Amino acid sequence: MTLLSVPPQTRRSAVPPAPLAPAARLLPALAAVYRAQLARAKVARIPLLFVATFQSVGILVMMRGVVDAGQSSAARSVVAGSSVLVVAFVALNLLAQYFGKLRATGGLDHYATLPVPAASVVLGAAAAYASFTLPGTVVTAGIGAVMFGLPLGQLWVLLAVVPLAGAALSGLGAACGLLAPRQEIATMLGQLGMSAALLLGVLPVDHLPQPVLWLRDLLPSTYGVEAFARTFAPHPDWGMVLADLGVCAAVGVVSLALATWAYRRAVAR
Repeated sequence: MTLLSVPPQTRRSAVPPAPLAPAARLLPALAAVYRAQLARAKVARIPLLFVATFQSVGILVMMRGVVDAGQSSAARSVVAGSSVLVVAFVALNLLAQYFGKLRATGGLDHYATLPVPAASVVLGAAAAYASFTLPGTVVTAGIGAVMFGLPLGQLWVLLAVVPLAGAALSGLGAACGLLAPRQEIATMLGQLGMSAALLLGVLPVDHLPQPVLWLRDLLPSTYGVEAFARTFAPHPDWGMVLADLGVCAAVGVVSLALATWAYRRAVAR
């Protein structure tokens, strides 16, 4: 009996299927996506980071004409809010635009074909964007501390504030870009989020009405601002600083989980 006389079903069953490659683990896939995003964004995002830093320093100069220098709570809020604004500009605004563009142009199809977990794509992109914010945040905080007569000894707290606030804002930015039905709406949501971080984070809380304070409590970057602002006090309450950072961490986990779900939903459509 020749091979041609064998029914097609028998011929297919006689050939064993090729074994599939093992699925990529989360951490190696995350590192690979992070390196790729970092290399891609290095040239394109550095000018935007300069714009974000210049914008925050300009806000410091403007607020210096309104808020007196010294150990007042208003001065601490202005410096801390302007510093975290750099994170909001990059991690929330630009990441919303990036994922919105990927969704609109079909760029997500490329990531969908990669044998990597969905979480590694979202986390890798978020970490790459957040990595660019640390230099600008440190520069803004240093200039603000000198301008408002605040101590420089606690700037090391930014090593915790930037990644935790960046995780929370990056998750929200990615979710906005992935869930928005159009690229223009993703850009608008990113701009609105950055504007909220500007108005609710930089303005001193003593001058805000109670309804606005409730909205401020809902913004993840608020807790990064509060944690950093507390360190400028003569005797910082480190328990409250850790509590604020803990809120940032919790919101970061939730927002990144939301962004991962939004990514799976976008690539499945």
